[in-house]
Amino acid sequence: MIRLLLGCCAAMLAALPLPAVAQSVLTMEQVLRSSARNAPQIIEAMAKQRQAEGKALSAEGAFDVVFDVDAQARPFGYYDGSVVEAKASRALDNNGGGLYAGYRLSRGKFPVYEDKAYTNQLGEFKVGAVFALLRDRVTDERRTKLRLADQDVDIARLEREMVAIGVQRRAMSAYQGWAVAGLRLKAYRELLALSEKRRAQLARQVQLGARPQILITENDQNLARRRSLVAQAEQKLAEAANALSFFWRDEAGTPLVPVAEQLPEALPVLADAAARAGPVVRPDLKTVLVRIDQSLARLTLAQNDLKPRLDARAELGKDVGAIGLGGPSRTPAEAVVGVKLSVPLERRAARGRIAEAQAEIDGLRTRRRMIEEQIAIEIKGIAIGIDGADRVADLAAQEAELAGKMAAAEQRRFDMGASDFFLINQREESATDARLRALDARYQALVARADLAAATADRALLGL
Repeated sequence: MIRLLLGCCAAMLAALPLPAVAQSVLTMEQVLRSSARNAPQIIEAMAKQRQAEGKALSAEGAFDVVFDVDAQARPFGYYDGSVVEAKASRALDNNGGGLYAGYRLSRGKFPVYEDKAYTNQLGEFKVGAVFALLRDRVTDERRTKLRLADQDVDIARLEREMVAIGVQRRAMSAYQGWAVAGLRLKAYRELLALSEKRRAQLARQVQLGARPQILITENDQNLARRRSLVAQAEQKLAEAANALSFFWRDEAGTPLVPVAEQLPEALPVLADAAARAGPVVRPDLKTVLVRIDQSLARLTLAQNDLKPRLDARAELGKDVGAIGLGGPSRTPAEAVVGVKLSVPLERRAARGRIAEAQAEIDGLRTRRRMIEEQIAIEIKGIAIGIDGADRVADLAAQEAELAGKMAAAEQRRFDMGASDFFLINQREESATDARLRALDARYQALVARADLAAATADRALLGL
């Protein structure tokens, strides 16, 4: 029996609702930090940047040290010579040539046309270098590819910044929309509370015969309309909270829907973007500048292909050990120098690439001027909008203050019986409408400041 009672008590306790956990106010800074870390678009852009960094690392492979081993033997035939050669080489990163070092060891006899295959008994060491004197001296295909790959990393980084600016601007917009929806709901609920309070007052007055019964019916009509306004505002708030969840996420990146208890008491405050001495250089403009540098690199490479190739070569070799079958002529150290000349004749491929690169540069420079002008006009237009929004917000705040005073005065007159029901409701609704207009005006000024932060790439205000 005792066990049964304990089980029933436990079931009843489990059925009771748990106390609500106190929620702290959600700030725009928290949303921006969460969005900067966990927004899918930013994460995708970061992945593209890592992809570009991988391609740049691959381009650096053209300057890796290469180790080769070549061995050959004659199992059958009149000659039994065999040779093993190992060689390490690396391209120069400041010239089109390269450096190399090797070791070669031979055994047996070789035909006369392979006489240079002979080495002393401990082999031959050799070092050498090739230097480009004309073509490939300033740049070559390897160095150009590496430069372009490094600049692709810069472009990916700048595109990531542009994505982040856009995401943070939308996050600010989502938070601002959620905050203003909460404040509108608060205004409508306070308006509804006035009608509910007045109904109780009217009920007592009607009971005492001081007011006609029809006033309760009219007040109930106002109650129904104001409840409808509250319901609509609650729906708007739920929609805004759902939109905000795309940017406010937990550490695992899961969207979080804010609750009403986390609403701020007022709209957030954004400082004006700091005045800039010169033109604003946004990531999209920087991207065009980097692309111009890439086109200049391709132009330089194409101009390089017009030049004749003149390479100088120097090589130093030394056989070590006892004299081999090749004789004593291998023993002294030897140095070899030489040049190689190659002249392209028609060079149509290079001329075509030059014309292509020059046309691309002209187009990109035009685009740069266009973006600079667009940025200047956009920022000037936003600044004009901020000035106008501030003036409208100030006037709307004055109107809301006066309307509130009129509503309070009318309430006192109504309590004393000097005002009628229609007039007191009109004053209350006018005061609420003025309050909402002031709220919307402050919201528009806030939106304009957020636009300015995005237009000027203000990383501090954007939470980056």
